[in-house]
Amino acid sequence: MKGEPLTENNYFDNSSRDDVLSGGARMIPIETPKGIFHVWTKRIGNNPRVKVLLLHGGPGATHEYFEVFDSYFPGAGIEYYYYDQLGSAYSDQPDIPQLWELPRFVEEVEQVRQALRLDRSNFYLLGHSWGGILATEYALKYQQHLKGLIVSNMVASFPVYNDYAQKVLMPAMDQQALAEIKVLEAAEDYANPRYMELLLEHHYIHHVLRMPAAEWPDPVNRAFNKINQKIYVPMQGPSELGGSGKLANWDRTGDLGKIAVPTLAIGARHDTMEPAQMERIAKAVRKGRYLFCPNGSHMAMYDDQQTYVAGVVEFIRDVDAGRF
Repeated sequence: MKGEPLTENNYFDNSSRDDVLSGGARMIPIETPKGIFHVWTKRIGNNPRVKVLLLHGGPGATHEYFEVFDSYFPGAGIEYYYYDQLGSAYSDQPDIPQLWELPRFVEEVEQVRQALRLDRSNFYLLGHSWGGILATEYALKYQQHLKGLIVSNMVASFPVYNDYAQKVLMPAMDQQALAEIKVLEAAEDYANPRYMELLLEHHYIHHVLRMPAAEWPDPVNRAFNKINQKIYVPMQGPSELGGSGKLANWDRTGDLGKIAVPTLAIGARHDTMEPAQMERIAKAVRKGRYLFCPNGSHMAMYDDQQTYVAGVVEFIRDVDAGRF
């Protein structure tokens, strides 16, 4: 179902389809208020006790930047699942704005869990960035199905994220470049090549992925190049310096104490969000651990890779062995 995006006018009912593709990939039917669509998943490895479902960022990015785990998880005996959320690259991409709501995404994850037959005996959920919001929301509603939760490079409050951008990140930027960025944002000229040029030089390589842009890994470039702007902009907002979309007032700080499953919160020194806020998540949940990546940024699985992966593997092994 690639090609023309689905709309309410050209959608056809293929609700009986649950395609098993080659190489462990599978298209899973998802019920939504606007009909049944299909999302793409792919299993790597085989471990009946440890199954990690990966929730990518964006919203509207893809699973591809998680390919970094291919070099580590198989050797650690971890079974894991790539998954493109509805609207993302390998999944159906319906052009229906009413679908881009946080509660509906939570129900989508639950349907994926059921289809993959993940349960409390084996189900770990790892959410990065926007995926961390989704993982937090899922845990607050469905933690009875979880064995472990990993919230990576995401705080528990969008207002706190915005406050950090305003008070810490922006004042530290080249002020002439920041002024030019703000002029472009005020004019809503986000498609201007100069906008991304300025962000790349003055923000991205410092806080998103601390590598020269020409050296960014192929999985990262593929994932970023495929971001579905029809999802990203309404939910995150068009600006790359904070958030202003539907998620702008999202705040679960006061609810973290309800999460009782073992939880790993991951923060990085140079992230777009304050690492101390990610540490607060680990302290607020009932069974928390904090992993700090001293050399990392928002994509710490790349720019502080050894720290990040070792911490994730250790957490999973400790939970699996009952040591948490």
